[in-house]
Amino acid sequence: MNPKQYRMIAAVFGVGLIAGMVAPAFAQSQEVKEKPRMYTYVALWSLPRAQWGDWQKMEAADAKGMQDAIAKGTIISFGDDENLVHQPDQPTHDDWFQSMSMAGLMNMLDQVYKQGGAMNPVLQSSTKHWDNIYVSRYYNWKPGASVKDGYSYGSTYKLKEDAPDDAIDMLAKTAIVPHLEKLLSDGVILEYEIDTEAVHTSAPGSFSIFWIASNSDALDKSSAALRDLLKSNPLVGPAFDSVVDFKPHRDFLTRTDAVYK
Repeated sequence: MNPKQYRMIAAVFGVGLIAGMVAPAFAQSQEVKEKPRMYTYVALWSLPRAQWGDWQKMEAADAKGMQDAIAKGTIISFGDDENLVHQPDQPTHDDWFQSMSMAGLMNMLDQVYKQGGAMNPVLQSSTKHWDNIYVSRYYNWKPGASVKDGYSYGSTYKLKEDAPDDAIDMLAKTAIVPHLEKLLSDGVILEYEIDTEAVHTSAPGSFSIFWIASNSDALDKSSAALRDLLKSNPLVGPAFDSVVDFKPHRDFLTRTDAVYK
């Protein structure tokens, strides 16, 4: 697939929102509304290759505490990722957990620190480390979903300077959520979310789309669904271009273990 084709496929994630171009295509879909805020804490690590084999052992040892936190209602999910498309100065691994409140997120983080998780020798070997906290108002998952050696696909986007203040909401309600809900309903994916930074470590105006699947078939099925959607809505590409600056756009593909409430 050449860059132009990819750009057009990625463009389906939005647009028409500004001029109402794609609204008719989803006229029969259930109205999309904002959900209560869901917060995500992500710790990213660049680990020497010699430590990669110990990563899963460390995560498996931490899983019971995370499961207990789900049972208590402190968090609603947790997981970890291994990057499959490596880039210089980018993370090789990450782990994360989610809560319906910032308090729950910080309580879980306190528990991790008190149990000495941050002092694990695997993490101590990292050459780079950083954290992010995200908030999502558009998300869904299959209740009780659990995946081992699944796949996560993520895309980050940057709004143009003159994009409307509600551009992300319009994109989510008109195109992104109906499309991802269909993939969720069809069993192609197990979870999705649209994230923005809750604690800004970069300039505002960026958003990310992530989904998780249990197997690699979802990569092809998702791409096919996007192509079909683009064909049925030929005006969404130009509309998406009108609000999104593609220069900083990036994609992420990881192997994922995850557990959801």
